[in-house]
Amino acid sequence: MSADSPQGASLRDRAIDWARRRLPPGMRDSVVRLQRRLRLQWPPRGTVRFGSFRRVTPISPIFAIDRGFPIERYYIERFLEERRDDIRGVTMEFGDTTYLDKFGGPAVEVKDVFSYVEGPGATIVGDLSGDGPLPEGRFDCIVCTQTIQMIYDIRGAVARLHSMLKPGGVLLVTTHGISKIGRHLDRDGWGEYWHLTQEAARHLFRERFGEDGVEVDAYGNVLSAMCALHGLASEELTRDELEHRDRDFDVIVTIRAVRSD
Repeated sequence: MSADSPQGASLRDRAIDWARRRLPPGMRDSVVRLQRRLRLQWPPRGTVRFGSFRRVTPISPIFAIDRGFPIERYYIERFLEERRDDIRGVTMEFGDTTYLDKFGGPAVEVKDVFSYVEGPGATIVGDLSGDGPLPEGRFDCIVCTQTIQMIYDIRGAVARLHSMLKPGGVLLVTTHGISKIGRHLDRDGWGEYWHLTQEAARHLFRERFGEDGVEVDAYGNVLSAMCALHGLASEELTRDELEHRDRDFDVIVTIRAVRSD
C-alpha cells in the first residue's frame, strides 16, 4: 500500500490503489470494462442500500444547526486549533470575535471586527471588493472564515486582505469545497459565488502572497462530504470518520498566507 493510501482501507480499496499506480492506462481500462461486463462491482450494482439517504431533500436544510455541531464547523475549528500560535498581536475577525476569543489566548493584544454593514461590535465597516478606505498594514493576524466565497471579486478581496496585514502578518482563511450552497435569509442577492478546490485556492493566494507564503490544505472524505450535504452533525460520525482525509473530497479548504513585505 502506498504512503498516500488511506489508513484502514479495505482490501478492495488497496487493490484499486495498487492498480491505479502500477498498471498502464490501457490495462486499467480493460479491467474496468471486464468488471462492468461481468458485474463484478462490490457491492453489486443495484444492491446498494440507501436507507435514510434515499430522499431528494436534505435531512437538515440548515447545515445541521438543528442536530448538533456542523461538520463544516468541526473542520474549521480543527484548522484554527492547529494554527492558534498565529493568532496574536493586533487581530481581526469577520462578524464577531468568536474564534479570536476561543483560539487567541493572551498573545492577542487587540481584537477588531470587520463587517460589510454597520452592526453591534463592528469596529471596521467596509467592502473587501470595493475601493473605500480600509486599514493598511495594521494586523498581525486576520481570521477570515467562510467569507471569501461570498465575494464575487474574490481576487480583489484577497488583495485587500493582503494590504491590511503587517509584513509578516498571517491570514487564516477557510472556505467551502463540497457543500450545500450558503444563502443569507434565503435571499439569492447575497449568497455564495465560489466553491474552491485546493488547486484553485493555491493559485489564487499565491498571486498575491507569493509561492512560499501560502499553505493550502483541506478536510473531508466521501462520507463526511455526503453527511455534510445532508446536514448531519459532527456528533453523528466517529472521530476516525471525520479525521480521514481524501484529497478528492474536500469539505472545507483552508489557507494560511503570510505577507512577506
